[in-house]
Amino acid sequence: MDKSRRDFIKKTGIGLTSAFVGTQLLSACTNKSAPGDSPFHNIGLQLYTLRDLLSEDPKLVLETVAKIGYKHVETFGVDIAANGFWGVPLTDLRKILDDNNLKTHSGHYDLSKYLDQKQSDKESIEKYIEIAHELGQKYIIAPVTPMEDLNNLSISDYQYAAEQLNKAGEMSKKAGIKMGYHNHFWEFRNFPNGTKGLDILIAFTEPELVDFELDIFWVEKAGISAQSYFEKYPNRFPLWHVKDMDKNYTTEVIGSAFDKLPLDSLMQANVRYTEVGTGAIDYPNIVRSANQSGLQFAFVEQDDIYIPNKFESVKKSYDYVQKILTK
Repeated sequence: MDKSRRDFIKKTGIGLTSAFVGTQLLSACTNKSAPGDSPFHNIGLQLYTLRDLLSEDPKLVLETVAKIGYKHVETFGVDIAANGFWGVPLTDLRKILDDNNLKTHSGHYDLSKYLDQKQSDKESIEKYIEIAHELGQKYIIAPVTPMEDLNNLSISDYQYAAEQLNKAGEMSKKAGIKMGYHNHFWEFRNFPNGTKGLDILIAFTEPELVDFELDIFWVEKAGISAQSYFEKYPNRFPLWHVKDMDKNYTTEVIGSAFDKLPLDSLMQANVRYTEVGTGAIDYPNIVRSANQSGLQFAFVEQDDIYIPNKFESVKKSYDYVQKILTK
């Protein structure tokens, strides 16, 4: 084993005798998938979860994710200038994925300027389409709203974003790719007329052009049940982010006490994640609405991991999904 990989293993918190090749961790999790073909049998991982490790050794991270049992990954952080991700050229990334029997059905692509009516220097949708097509992705996901003035997003801001998603969807449709939008909590803040940002996005986007990726954590953190959105907008949520909420951090973050707080202070005081199945979110109940939502692809995600071994964390979430959510 070369020095760079030894250093990488040390940083992950995994001892040399139990790290990657022939390890107790990986040998215990190979071929652990329950038989079946649901989105939970074929669970994916949002790679943002392992962003620190990806910056060290992307190939090793992807190999390990596959050995744990994940069937597909959702990308983030494309480098347009380098035409790749995390220092890996697109052609090499595609080979690494293929070599490990990993698919990538969707990716998060920065569209914060494209969705902002105050910005004229937009990201290139055409370039994103080229990259997604080369990777075989079916979805280009806008991961977030414009962030410059988050606490003052208006109804017209959301309407503009919806129009932009429709335009991008018209372009991506020609390549067999659909646009999507991923929520956080602020899209559930109430405007004076009672509507919410996410409802505006859904109402003003064309279903044949734009889908939605419901982050279960954030809708629940807003004090709203995921099922209520599946009932209100059936088949508009073919993608889910499956992540869990620390049981000591269940305070809702929507309302007058929170809506004007700086994002950093709000998050630090009120948000903490945990491995899927160990937190406050009732996933066995939520997954009963998978068909109603139109679910095709589900991804484990954990924005911050608090145990030293990050692979142990994503394995714990994977094992829970296979044991409980595939029933």
